[in-house]
Amino acid sequence: MPRYTDVFVAGGGPAGLAAAIALRDRGFQVAVADFARPRIDKTCGEGLMPDALEALARLGVDLDPLRCYPFRGIRFLGDGVSVEASFPAGRGLGVRRTHLHGALVERAMLAGVSLLWGAAVRGVSDKGVRLDDGVVSCRWIIGADGENSRVRKWTGLDASRHEVQRFGFQRHYRIEPWSDCMEIYWGGGCQIYVTPVAPHQVCVVAISRDSHLRLDRALPAFPDLSARLTGAAIISAERGAVSASRLLRKVFRRNVILLGDASGSVDAITGEGLRLSFEQAFALASALPSGDLNAYQAAHRRLARRPAFMANLMLSMDRSAWLRRRALRAMASEPRIFAKQLAMHVGAISIPDFARNAMLPLGRGILAW
Repeated sequence: MPRYTDVFVAGGGPAGLAAAIALRDRGFQVAVADFARPRIDKTCGEGLMPDALEALARLGVDLDPLRCYPFRGIRFLGDGVSVEASFPAGRGLGVRRTHLHGALVERAMLAGVSLLWGAAVRGVSDKGVRLDDGVVSCRWIIGADGENSRVRKWTGLDASRHEVQRFGFQRHYRIEPWSDCMEIYWGGGCQIYVTPVAPHQVCVVAISRDSHLRLDRALPAFPDLSARLTGAAIISAERGAVSASRLLRKVFRRNVILLGDASGSVDAITGEGLRLSFEQAFALASALPSGDLNAYQAAHRRLARRPAFMANLMLSMDRSAWLRRRALRAMASEPRIFAKQLAMHVGAISIPDFARNAMLPLGRGILAW
C-alpha cells in the first residue's frame, strides 16, 4: 500500500479503472482501492455501443474478439410490431462484464496504476483516504464507488435534482444468438433486453419499477422470447441491481470528485452508463492538471444531456401503454424515425437535429395511429 499518491480512486469497477488509466496517461500517480477482487461482476445489459467502443480504444483497452459478439444495431419489439435500425457507423459489441473488467484491470496494471484489491475505504478527508491498514495521503480523491457511493455521502454531495429508481434482474443462457441486433422487448411496465455476448450465449435482463419482478415471472408476458429460451440452459445465477436516473447538484467538493454512477446515472435501458463513465474519465483527465474542477463539472453536465434525453424519451414509453403502442407502430410504419433515434443515441446527430428530423414525424405518427 502506498503512503502517498497524487490521485486515490475509491472503487475499482470500470469507471474507476477508466479514470485511473486516463490519469496515468497524463502523468499522475494513481492508486485504486476496492473491497472486491477481480473480476468484478455487475448486473447490466452487457452491450457496448459503437461510441463506447471508441472510448475503450482511446483508453488502450483490448477485448478478446473470441469472448465477445458483435451486433449491428437495435431492435424494438412489442404490441405486435417490430422495428430495427443499424448503427450509422461501426458495430456494437456484447461482452460479459467480467471480461470487460479483466481487460480494464490488465490495462491499468500496464499503465502503472497501484491496485489495492480487498481494501475497504473507511473514510476521506482533505489529507487523504483512510483504509484498514492506515492512511494514504493524496492530493485528489475520486469517488467511483457506484450508485450507493459512500464517498458521495461522506462528502455531502448526495443532494440531487431528480431521481427515479427501477430494478433489473439478469441471467445468461447457453443458446446461439438468433439476431444480429440487441433486442428490447416492450411490455406493460417492464422491458426485457437481450444481448448476444458470445457465439453460444445471450444475456437477458428484465427491468421494471417492481423490485420483486424476477425473470421467471416476467418472461411469460413475452411469449415469443419465452419460446426461444425454452430448453436453453441457464448458465448464471440470477442477479439483481437498482437502475437509477439521478442528477446531482454538484460532482465535486474541495479535493473530492465523483465519477461514474457515484456522480449520477441514467436508466440502464439507454445502455449508456459505461460510455458515460469513460467520457467522464477523459473530461477529468483534461481538467485535473490545472485543478479546474469547474471545467469538469461543466463537461460532466454536457456529457449527461444526451443520455438523459434518451432516458426520458424511452421511459415515457414505459409509463404510458397508449404512447408505447402508438410510438412503436409509428416507428414501424416509418423506420427512418427509429434510425434517426439510434443515430442520436450514439452521437452521430445532435438532439436538435433529431428533434427536427424525427420528433415531428414521430408526433404526427403517434396522432395518426
